[in-house]
Amino acid sequence: MAACICAVRCCARLSVSVSARRCSGLSRAHGHFTSQRARRTFIEFFTEQHAHRAVASAPVRPRGDPSLLFVNAGMNQFKPLLLGCADPRSEMTSYRRVVNSQKCVRAGGKHNDLEDVGRDVYHHTFFEMLGNWSFGDYFKVEACAMAWHLLTEVYGIPAERLYVSYFIGDDASGLPPDEETQNIWLSLGVCPDHVLPFGMRDNFWEMGDTGPCGPCTEIHFDHVGNRNAATLVNADCPDVVEIWNLVFMQYNREADGGLHALPQCSVDTGMGLERLVTVLQGKRSNYDTDLFTPILSAIHKCSKAPAYRSQTGQYDGGKVDTAYRVVADHIRTLCVCIADGVYPGMTGAELVLRRILRRALRFSTEVLQAPEGSLASLVPMVAHILGDAYPELHTESDRIMEIININEAQFLSSLKQGRRVIDRTLSKMDKDTIQFPASVAWSLHRNLGFPLDLIELMLEEHCMTLDKYGLEQLIAEHEKLLSPSEGGAEERGLHLDLQSLSELQSRGVLHTDDSPKYSYSLQQDGTYLLALYNGQSLVSEVSEGQRCGIILDKTCFYAEQGGQTHDQGYFCKDGLQDVLFPVEHVHLAGGYVVHNITATETLRTGDQIELHVDETQRLACMVKHTATHILNFALRELLGSGVVQRGSHITADRLRFDFSSKASLSVSQLQELERIIQDIIQENNVVHMQEVPLARAIQIAGLRTVDEVYPDPVRVVSVGVPVSDLLSNHTHKHTSAELCCGTHLLRTGGIRDLVIVSERQTVKGISRIIAVTGDDARQAWEAGLALQEEVESLAVRINTDSAPSLPTTQRLSKEVGQLTDAVESTPIPQWQRRELQTQLKALQRSANTTIRKLEIKEAAAKAKELLSRHSKKAVLVDTLETVSISVVMKTVNQLSEHAPDSLIMLLSHLQPSGRVLCACQVPKGHVAVTASEWALAVCGRLRGNAGGSATVAKGVGTAMDITDLQETIRFAEEFAHIKCQHTQ
Repeated sequence: MAACICAVRCCARLSVSVSARRCSGLSRAHGHFTSQRARRTFIEFFTEQHAHRAVASAPVRPRGDPSLLFVNAGMNQFKPLLLGCADPRSEMTSYRRVVNSQKCVRAGGKHNDLEDVGRDVYHHTFFEMLGNWSFGDYFKVEACAMAWHLLTEVYGIPAERLYVSYFIGDDASGLPPDEETQNIWLSLGVCPDHVLPFGMRDNFWEMGDTGPCGPCTEIHFDHVGNRNAATLVNADCPDVVEIWNLVFMQYNREADGGLHALPQCSVDTGMGLERLVTVLQGKRSNYDTDLFTPILSAIHKCSKAPAYRSQTGQYDGGKVDTAYRVVADHIRTLCVCIADGVYPGMTGAELVLRRILRRALRFSTEVLQAPEGSLASLVPMVAHILGDAYPELHTESDRIMEIININEAQFLSSLKQGRRVIDRTLSKMDKDTIQFPASVAWSLHRNLGFPLDLIELMLEEHCMTLDKYGLEQLIAEHEKLLSPSEGGAEERGLHLDLQSLSELQSRGVLHTDDSPKYSYSLQQDGTYLLALYNGQSLVSEVSEGQRCGIILDKTCFYAEQGGQTHDQGYFCKDGLQDVLFPVEHVHLAGGYVVHNITATETLRTGDQIELHVDETQRLACMVKHTATHILNFALRELLGSGVVQRGSHITADRLRFDFSSKASLSVSQLQELERIIQDIIQENNVVHMQEVPLARAIQIAGLRTVDEVYPDPVRVVSVGVPVSDLLSNHTHKHTSAELCCGTHLLRTGGIRDLVIVSERQTVKGISRIIAVTGDDARQAWEAGLALQEEVESLAVRINTDSAPSLPTTQRLSKEVGQLTDAVESTPIPQWQRRELQTQLKALQRSANTTIRKLEIKEAAAKAKELLSRHSKKAVLVDTLETVSISVVMKTVNQLSEHAPDSLIMLLSHLQPSGRVLCACQVPKGHVAVTASEWALAVCGRLRGNAGGSATVAKGVGTAMDITDLQETIRFAEEFAHIKCQHTQ
């Protein structure tokens, strides 16, 4: 296998003392390193002594990486560098030596520690990953030497307590042993019996199924000491734990499983702060360090449980200490996630956070017996411990506490509702049934967040079990719906792999000049096809029908980025104007713009082609993007500067904008928001756009940014004020100014009109607006006016009928329902939708009240007539004419009041459908037959179904003709008489 091509000073030695020392215990480390000092020492060691650049932690919500729910490793934010697809104009491309402390969450997805948290003393959902990186700078020698020096000399950890592992090689993969790393450790003075070989599972790190990978070397610590613990390394022994992993990325895993040497080697190291502090503070449990002990003390003060004792397994009576660890870990995760804009919700990362919150609440309330509000009261303590490193925890504390309290109230309400559903389901089940239906359990878990293990515990009390097989099938079906469909990756486009990107650069292929996308004109002067990519490698030619990505020297197509969808259009080869190549997708990869097409003719590198952008689609996107900026500005004008953008998506049809908000906007707020936007549109302000050095741009007062890695220089988009005035502070006008790479109108008047057609809270604390512009906005206004006229007309008909009949009122009630559906589904102004919904609810209540009164009146008349015919029969079965099951039931009830000892059943035969409505009632305490049993037997004969309780039931069936109905009446009477005779 080819050797790694990288600049490594193989024989270099750092001028540090790294020789191994005799056992000296932990006296030098114990008691001296707080968690804050340990974190700060790590950063300063690499910045001050080894010229690393300190980079802030990325938020735990991944930047543009749909493969992750949360950032779960320090390397996540550097993936664009490792994959070679970083924007060449971004600051990231200048990184060579980097150090940071990264906030990480491992819950959900491939790396999921959620269910293990609490059971032991070292698993966490949130943890901090200390790491140092080299991107084409130093390699194995320096990485090992720096790590050993920091651990043994700076932190003072005894060398004899440390064990290092290296990669032993893998014949099947053609990978040789990493003898270089083995020799480095030996040269640093590590005892030979502390340098241990391991295979692919433990000492070969891979980013995923494809991508950069390489051998790693791990440093393990023996908590016991004064022994040789080599056999316990990687043996799942809690006394010997890995504290630092040094990954040497020197290969790339291809789609076919093969390995190729990387053009540039990198170092990626990761050391969990929690485990490090446990070592430095002489503890055996992460929860006994100063990262957790203040939180555990705070939990004890607000609970009725005994103090934390660090017990696990069988020694943890009542799972009290497990509960302490769960709550302490989960409150840290909640604080960090909510501060970074991930709120408890119903999908993706939000759903995982919802489960974490509810798991913490269960242990807090049920095991620790803490009162409501206790979980949120721990937030200030978490901010105190972690706030120096992550100041957003201080600024967001109030919001975090509010969201936790709101979700706690919702969960406690859901628990009560869930228990009622379980009890009701159990009461309806056959006494011989021992399995609880999976569909009910899944519905409780999915819709109410009811924990599955709590359902099982409740069922154990009733000597029942959960249908595990059925539940697994439902979960699998749900996960299948959530997973990307087959071919989804192809729909998003062919993405250049690392080797192909490197090959482009080695060939000297210049990055695509996409500046023409801002000229807002079609490019027909011809561009040259520089490269073709077939999904696996660069090729010189593609034939008809082959899907490929093409790279040009310049392009006017906008690649999907910044929330704006990609351009549509086509290109044609020079001289072949009648052969069109439709462009399916456009995206960026490491400075190259990749146009995905399916070839309609042979294409070769060097071909000259003409580009044709779909002007209508592009202009529509420009309108929506400028409107999005104005909407962002208007929201801050309306709600204050605390509004934070949480996401956006711009297409030709509509714009979507997510923002922080405690609640949905009111009708008056929606109206005012649209008024502010309309004023800016009518002013027809100039939209100014200018590229500015990033350092200067971020100094603009009131500038809006989102969590992205921006290029340098960066494009500033300002509405109504020249960018130069913003930079020189020569303006007092409050305006929209954002960093943005998207395409925009030249004046705001081009938007013409904007209507917010939807506004709702996606999760508590995050609202989503959907808006349309131009002709779509005008149509929304017109549709709203039309629906308003219909609602007003219906209100007149309902309110002015002084002597309504039951059929008329039922028909009007149905119209209310149909109009309600239309108001809900038709794109109209959201403020108007809310007003119409309020009016329709009032009309529905009025119609329902009238229907109930008329049904009672009709039922009383029918009951009087039936009583006169049947006197006081023990079993009364008859028919009545009505189309309402409600009237049938009310008539049965009226008869039962006058004949309380009788078994009563009434049937209504609807024509021409033949449908039969059935209702029955038996006296309370009647043991011969239950109402549900009687109704089920009769409706079963009518090829239908029924349900109810022991005293009241209803159902439906179908009678072929009047003879069939009369025979059913005789059957119902005989069934009841026979049942009664058997009990006498």
